[in-house]
Amino acid sequence: MYAALRLEGLLFLLALRYLTRIPVPRGLPVSDDLMVRAVKYHPAVGALVGGIGALVLWAAAPVLPWSTAVILSLAATLLATAGFHEAGLADAAEGLSVGQDRAEVIQIMDHTRLGTYGALTLAVVLGLKLTLLAGMSLGQACLALIAAHAVGRMAAVHVTLITVHARSEGMQKFVPKVTPDGYRVALACTLVVLALVVMPLGGGAVLCAFIGAILLAQAFRAVCVARIGGYTGDCLGGSVLFGELGFYLGLIIWFQV
Repeated sequence: MYAALRLEGLLFLLALRYLTRIPVPRGLPVSDDLMVRAVKYHPAVGALVGGIGALVLWAAAPVLPWSTAVILSLAATLLATAGFHEAGLADAAEGLSVGQDRAEVIQIMDHTRLGTYGALTLAVVLGLKLTLLAGMSLGQACLALIAAHAVGRMAAVHVTLITVHARSEGMQKFVPKVTPDGYRVALACTLVVLALVVMPLGGGAVLCAFIGAILLAQAFRAVCVARIGGYTGDCLGGSVLFGELGFYLGLIIWFQV
């Protein structure tokens, strides 16, 4: 029992180290197998990152203008992750916008620095996140941050399960970045987070937000599949951010109706 719990703790720490810059113990054992198994905790790590943003928002809102507090909460999440997913979205947007064919799209994603299309896409997505959060109350925004970050990571986990990995060289093949059992654990973690916010936000609001996250993340996935026949790591970053954005959009739509 102790050995099993210790293994699960290791897997969580590996997921935390991969997705964030939050300090973890040095010398953690690592292997491809362990990294694949750690994917099941990506939504849990997402909830933790969202919790950091929510904590900063809760602390800043009483003493600073609301818009400033929202910006600081976003900055806190970016510091926690070093803009890991944001960099992926920018590279993916640049490649998908500029590349003429599959090989060129992947090459641009792999080698380009931040370009015009990537910068514009990232600015629009971050701007929408800020304005949507600013349109909520303090309690709603704090809960939305936690849930949206969990759902966004789940969107990327889902993409890796059902989509082939697009490679710039060689034959395409399906690369299982999450095992079926790991997927079920990741989904369970996500559903637990959503269940915790159902009472304060309302079941209809959470359902609408979840649908919004699915629609936006899957729309981005469809674009990637159409252009390059699968996904890359940069595409996963885009899936995360569009999942988050869709969640906020769904909430705002429900609150406004």
